Amino acid sequence: MLGTVLIANRGEIACRIARTCRAMGVRSVAVYSEADADAAHVHACDQAWPIGAAPARESYLNTERILDVARRSGAEAIHPGYGFLSENADFAEACEQAGIRFIGPPAAAIRAMGSKSAAKTIMAEAGVPLVPGYHGEDQSLEHLAGVAEEIGYPVLIKASAGGGGKGMRRVDAPQDFEEALRSARRESQASFGDDTMLLEKYLLQPRHVEMQVFADRHGNVVHLFERDCSVQRRHQKVIEEAPAPGLGEAQRQAMGEAAVAAARAIGYVGAGTVEFIMDAQGEFFFMEMNTRLQVEHPVTEMITGEDLVAWQLDIAAGTPLPRSQEALTFTGHAFEARIYAEDPDRDFLPAIGTVSRLRMPAESRHVRIDTGIREGDTISMHYDPMIAKLVVWDRDRAAALQRLRRALQAWTVAGTTTNTRFLERIAAHPAFMAGGVDTSFIDSHREALFPAPTPVSDRLLAAAALFELLSVDQDAAARAQGSADPWSPWHSTDGWQPNSDNHHVLHFLDGEQDLTVVAHYRKDCFLLELPGGTVRANGTLYADGRLRGVLDGVHMDALALQAGDRLSVSVGDDARELVIHDPLTVGMADEIREGSLTAPMPGTVLAVLVAEGDHVDEGAPLMVLEAMKMEHTIRAFAPGRVENVNYRTGDQVSEGSVLLAIAAED
Repeated sequence: MLGTVLIANRGEIACRIARTCRAMGVRSVAVYSEADADAAHVHACDQAWPIGAAPARESYLNTERILDVARRSGAEAIHPGYGFLSENADFAEACEQAGIRFIGPPAAAIRAMGSKSAAKTIMAEAGVPLVPGYHGEDQSLEHLAGVAEEIGYPVLIKASAGGGGKGMRRVDAPQDFEEALRSARRESQASFGDDTMLLEKYLLQPRHVEMQVFADRHGNVVHLFERDCSVQRRHQKVIEEAPAPGLGEAQRQAMGEAAVAAARAIGYVGAGTVEFIMDAQGEFFFMEMNTRLQVEHPVTEMITGEDLVAWQLDIAAGTPLPRSQEALTFTGHAFEARIYAEDPDRDFLPAIGTVSRLRMPAESRHVRIDTGIREGDTISMHYDPMIAKLVVWDRDRAAALQRLRRALQAWTVAGTTTNTRFLERIAAHPAFMAGGVDTSFIDSHREALFPAPTPVSDRLLAAAALFELLSVDQDAAARAQGSADPWSPWHSTDGWQPNSDNHHVLHFLDGEQDLTVVAHYRKDCFLLELPGGTVRANGTLYADGRLRGVLDGVHMDALALQAGDRLSVSVGDDARELVIHDPLTVGMADEIREGSLTAPMPGTVLAVLVAEGDHVDEGAPLMVLEAMKMEHTIRAFAPGRVENVNYRTGDQVSEGSVLLAIAAED
C-alpha cells in the first residue's frame, strides 16, 4: 500500500486522483504553477507545492522540479495523471532512478508505443490488424507525397509521437499535401519535440472504438470492455460512451483479445488504452496505444463499478489485478460529455475568462461531475480549456441519453463562452439517438448542429427583463435597509417621470440585433412590451440566479446569471447569452480599418508565413497562432499585398490585436 503520492498534473485530473487517494487513505501532494496558486486541485490535496511559472514547460513539464518536490514532500510515488508527463518515457525513467515509483507502465513500454511507427511494427508482429499506411524512416516531402499517392486520397498525416489530435491532418487532394505536412510537423515539434510523421489511409465513415486494458507485475492482463469515442472535433473527443452502440459480442471479444495481445507484446504494466478504428463493415484496425489512463475513463468506471485509479495505485504497490477477465462484467450504459470553454460557432476557438457564476446538475448515482473549476476561477490561455466532464449512467442507452440531455440543460456558466448548447444539439440529434456515430458525425450534420440564429423568444426575453427589473428592486431594497432614511424617494425604482407613465426601457443585444423591452410599473406586476405583444409579468429572483416568473398567469422557471454586461438566460431548453446594452455608450473598441486581420483569441505566434510586400491569394496561410493546446491559422480573406506584419514568432497577442494588414486587389 502506498503512503504518499505526488500528483504531477492539475485541474480536474488532479482533483479526480486526489479523490481516490483520500478514499484509500493515501496522502496526496499537489504541485502548482504561478497561475494555479489558488486552483481547486491545490485545495483538494493534503499538501501543495509551487513548481514554477505559468507556461507548462516551466512548471508541469519540469522534471527536475517535480522530482525535487517528491523528495522533499516524502512522496513514494508519482501519478502523472493523463496528459503532460504521463507518456514521457524519460520522466518515467527519471522517477525510477530517483527511487520513486512511477504510477504507469515501464519506460520501455512507453517508448515502444510512443512512436506510432514502432508501435505498428510491434503490433504487426503480434498479429494485431493494421490500417494500410506508411511508418518508415524516409521523411522527405517527396517520398511522403509519393506514398500518399500510392495509398490513395484521402490520407491522414499523423505525428509519430503524437496524441490528442496534435500533429494530425486529413488531406483530400495532392495539392494540399505540402501545406498540411508542414503544419502537422510544426505542431508535432511544438507539442512533442519530434516532427516524425506517418501516413494512413483515411477510412470514410470510421468509428473510433478503444479498449481499456490493465496489466499487473505478475503477468496478468485484462480488458475492461470498450468505449466509443467517435464524436470528435479537431480530432479531439467531445462525447464518449460505453459500451459502443451496435457492437456485437463476437466483435467485442475479438477486439478485447487483440487489445490484450497488444499489451502483452510490450510487457505492459498498469492502465492503458488500445485504440482501434472500425470501418462501416465492422472490421477493426489498430490505431495507437495510449500508455496512460484516458480522460474518458469514467464511463468505464460507471458501467463496471470499478475505480480505475484505485487499480493503478494497487498495481504500483505490487498488488495483483483485483479481477480476472471472467469476473469482469458491465451493466447499463454511460456517456461522458466534455464541457469546454470554447465557441463552437467560431470553429471551436478556446475562450478565456473568469467563471463568475457556475450552475451544475446535482450529482447522484446516475450523474457524476469531474471538474477542477469553481466559481471565480479563471480559464487561462496556458492550459486546456476544459471546465468539467459530465458523466451519466442508466440501465440502457436510451435512458442514459435522456439523463445526459437533462443534465446538459442544467448547466449554466457565466463569464466565458461554453459548448454546452452544442452538446445538447448532439445529444438530441436523431442520428446520435439511433447510435449512428462515426468520426465525421459533426461535419455530416453541420446544418443541424450549427443552426442559423433564431430570434430570441418572447418568453426568454421576458425572463431577461424580469431578471433586470427584480435585480434593481433587490439592490434598492438593500440600499434602503442600510440607509438612515429608508423611506427616501431616492430609493424608488418604479421609473416615475413627471407627466409620464412610470416605465423603464431595457436594451439587450443578441449578436448585432438590438432588442428593446419597455417595462411599465403597475401595483402588483410589470407590463412588458415584447416583440410579440404585451404581457403581465412578475416573479421572484433567488440568490443563486433561479427565477420563478409568471407571464399572463402561466408559471415559468428560468435561470439567469450575469457576468459584467453579459447575461446568460435559460428557460427550459431555450438558452441564450445576451448583452445588457446601453445604446448611449460608445463602443468598447476603436474601429479597425478595413483590410486588417485580428487575433481571434489570445495566444502565441507560432509562425509568420509572409513578409511585408508579399502578394497572397485568397485563403493563403499568413500566420499561425497557438493557445490552449490548439493551433489556428490566419488566412487571407482576399487576394492582395501584405502591407503590415505587426508581430513576430514567439510574440504574445491578445484577442482583437491587429496581426497584419492586406491591401485588397481587384
